[in-house]
Amino acid sequence: MSGKTPIPFVSQGDAASVATWLQALRSAMPDEELLAFSELNEVQRAQCRLAIVANPDPAQLKLLPQLQWVHSVWAGVERLVADLGDSGLQLTRLVDPRLAATMAEAVLAWSLYLHRDMPAYARQQREARWDSLDYVLPEQRRIGLLGLGALGEAAAQALRQARFPVSGWSRSPRSVAGVQTYSGMEGLDQLLKESDILVCLLPLTEDTRGLLGAERLALLPAQAQLINFARGPIIDDAALRVALDAGQVRHAVLDVFAIEPLPSTAWQWSHPGVTVLPHCSAPTDCQTASAIVAANIAHYRNSGEIPANVDLKRGY
Repeated sequence: MSGKTPIPFVSQGDAASVATWLQALRSAMPDEELLAFSELNEVQRAQCRLAIVANPDPAQLKLLPQLQWVHSVWAGVERLVADLGDSGLQLTRLVDPRLAATMAEAVLAWSLYLHRDMPAYARQQREARWDSLDYVLPEQRRIGLLGLGALGEAAAQALRQARFPVSGWSRSPRSVAGVQTYSGMEGLDQLLKESDILVCLLPLTEDTRGLLGAERLALLPAQAQLINFARGPIIDDAALRVALDAGQVRHAVLDVFAIEPLPSTAWQWSHPGVTVLPHCSAPTDCQTASAIVAANIAHYRNSGEIPANVDLKRGY
């Protein structure tokens, strides 16, 4: 396409974060004019058809009257979907193979953390107790994955290489080599019943909000363990606390929360059955993300086609 217009980077991040992203994006697409939103003048705002965003202020997007397309540098877009509503804008989220590999690494690492009883050994150290716990073979501990998109498939393969039997659940039927797959609500219940370690990788939508409440947590085998690398509101916090206190869930590794950063008064910080992580399981890499955004924009410039990959009605 001819007649390039400036591309704003719209973010509520701090100045250092915005500068880092702009440097990476400008390096990836030197022929484009990339500006922080605050650098746009009125004429430029009126020209912008595309914006690159990272947790943007919706009010700023509304100040771009010709805006047609929003490209997020993050994989998770539930907040953007809610903010954009019925605006008519097309939305592209980041689909980065590096992100899938990073998530698979995290899923394997923290599954092994639970599998090898590291929370118990840490507790014993604090108590100066020298006890060896019974060893369980990976083949004897089934891991259930909620979500079989790109992240879930990569995680499944990493777990299988570590000799864990793996089950996976998705909203609609999927087939993944070497994985027992389920779909639908009946399939979800079956997966929960057989998961010694449950890993949540689902997007947050109206259908998944509160998906794991008291009734579904009760379906897990006694002393099951849980990892949430998705979004906090998918799990009912109060129900999880009850399940942990009752021993239904032995330990939970939580990387995501309804409120972030997690308030210092939150019960999760001090609960002996919880490992708190600061939303660090699969951080976006500026360099690889910028290269993918650049390729999508180059395609748009050459063809006029917007690579919109988010269904606003579905939520992801």
